Amino acid sequence: MASDENPNHTVHVVSGLEPAEALEILGAKPRLFQPCELPDGKPDRWTSLPAAALGIESGASGALLAGRIGEWTFVYDDSMATDHLSTPSLSANGRSAATSMFSIHANASLSYFVNSEQLAWIDIHDDLEENLPSMPADLRAAFDAAGIFGLDGDVEPGKHDDAILMRAVCALAGLTCTLSDLRRIPLLVTAFG
Repeated sequence: MASDENPNHTVHVVSGLEPAEALEILGAKPRLFQPCELPDGKPDRWTSLPAAALGIESGASGALLAGRIGEWTFVYDDSMATDHLSTPSLSANGRSAATSMFSIHANASLSYFVNSEQLAWIDIHDDLEENLPSMPADLRAAFDAAGIFGLDGDVEPGKHDDAILMRAVCALAGLTCTLSDLRRIPLLVTAFG
């Protein structure tokens, strides 16, 4: 859903919380929430699908898209206007929450909290193989499921690609869905940032 030219984006996942509640914790205003059906396409390569659903012109504002699959809610932020600072609040009251961010400069990170306590922080430049044994079991399993991918063999043997943290967050929450799958579930969208 990220645009080709501006891949700054954040994904939050949280168990046991409704999408509207997650959006509010992230600072979005409930009066701006709208039900959403993702459009079939984008007006240009710079606009995300959530922004296109809102009719936001590229660069005018960001958009947050939220939905729930099973026990997990996700919030996709197309402009990286949200960050890890909200993850402890998302995880309050015994919930599990994780956030992954990716910038146009290939800076990426992942935080994982349970009951407002940070259990893991991973930077894309960290040695994942070295850090995997100390991660919680469900996060280790998410990294196993995320795999190692590269474009045209650009990933060295034993190394990971830059998108592994986003895939690990999605694997943690069981978000192995396609755009067609997303179009079949209730979604909320709001302008943000």
